[in-house]
Amino acid sequence: MRINLLCIGKTASAEIRGLLEYYRIRLPRHWNFELIEIPDVRNAGNLSPDLLKKEEAKLFSNHIEPSDITVLLDENGKQYSSREFAAKMDVWMNSSVKKINFLIGGAYGFAPELHQQANEKLSLSRMTFTHQMIRLFFVEQLYRADQILHGKPYHND
Repeated sequence: MRINLLCIGKTASAEIRGLLEYYRIRLPRHWNFELIEIPDVRNAGNLSPDLLKKEEAKLFSNHIEPSDITVLLDENGKQYSSREFAAKMDVWMNSSVKKINFLIGGAYGFAPELHQQANEKLSLSRMTFTHQMIRLFFVEQLYRADQILHGKPYHND
């Protein structure tokens, strides 16, 4: 299985990049995890929010195949506990899914066509965080899910 985290823009903070790498190297190799930072849309400041979302959707679509599972990280998505998320990952792993794409959109969210294409919408919190922090929180949750699935003591509850 392949897991991609597709994001608009780069992570500027060296500290966050370091923490992302800390968790990335701890993910299981069979997940083939990749963080894909899609360059920002050119002249984004000159576009309306709707047009910007459409342009970002085109960039995302370059990385998505019709057979992929696509999950939007969206404030209106379903919230899972860490154990529930681990169980969801387990279902996907055992259902012969070849690739799962988790998407972090731009400042205005996702275009309607991405909402329609998505298999699921996932919210990490009702709180608002920077997109760079969401990357870190999500990769940490992937690591936590792996630890839960293997019965490791990383998750204490």
